[in-house]
Amino acid sequence: MTDAAGLYRTVRLIRRFEERAVELVRDGTILGGIHPYLGQEAIAAGTCAALRPDDVITSTHRGHGHVLAKGADPARTMAELTGRATGLNRGRGGSMHAADVSLGILGANAIVGAALPIAAGAAWAARRAGLDRVAVTYFGDGAVSQGVVLETFNLAALWRVPVVFVCENNGFATTTRFADAVAGTVTGRAAAFGIPASTVDGADPAVVLAATREAVARARAGDGPSLIECQVYRFDAHHTWEHSARPRYRSDEEVAAGMRRDPVEIQGARIPAGDRAAIDAGIETILDQAVRFARESPFPDVAGALDHLYADGLRARAGVA
Repeated sequence: MTDAAGLYRTVRLIRRFEERAVELVRDGTILGGIHPYLGQEAIAAGTCAALRPDDVITSTHRGHGHVLAKGADPARTMAELTGRATGLNRGRGGSMHAADVSLGILGANAIVGAALPIAAGAAWAARRAGLDRVAVTYFGDGAVSQGVVLETFNLAALWRVPVVFVCENNGFATTTRFADAVAGTVTGRAAAFGIPASTVDGADPAVVLAATREAVARARAGDGPSLIECQVYRFDAHHTWEHSARPRYRSDEEVAAGMRRDPVEIQGARIPAGDRAAIDAGIETILDQAVRFARESPFPDVAGALDHLYADGLRARAGVA
């Protein structure tokens, strides 16, 4: 599959997965709601297309797109969102904590900014082991002033860690506008630590892919971290609770204007109409099967509710009393 068709398939898969997941929230199959990734699909598609299978990612509370773009099975991902034992994490992680270490998905993280040090640590460990593996980590504009983010920038730059920081700047931290909460710029924070940084169109998968390829090549060559700020507009709610609570922090007109740059349409225009229709039909089949698999899967056995809370069989390292 060509880059253009592959990118389209990924953005379309994420879009329809998220729309189907929102439907499952509304009918009560997914409890507690989700943070929809609608409108931001180009970022996950473009960044993950630049990675090798052995590269790793860490994600956020809005992480379904990243997980799918890195290769997670849509059926097992949907099962995880519905809390089923067949999910990626046996139904214990849910929407905000999906992981598949076998695919280099080290986990989504509900704590704002907390995914960055995990990615930096994984990248540093890989380099210490003599590997040229790269880590990509995602965070939103609401995380740019978190202490752990700035601390990770510092160590990653100091130690020349092969990590790519991807800021998904969708303009809002929950309901607070970026302009009302952040002094300076996202790229300026990276520059303060000597980290090369760029701002790109986060609605265009090809633009994101090109920027990520450059950053990944730099990291793999041993030249240290980079930051990519992807400016994009979030089409849907911060969280599906907004569908009932309806907080008024942006107008319908603003949302309509933001939705004019649609990653699915931008990338879809780059492939033949027949190819696009075939990809769309295939994705619908995949997601029909994913929803059916999730609905028909069992819930975890309550008898094992305390399993996996603590590590077993730990051994002290040599020299440790």
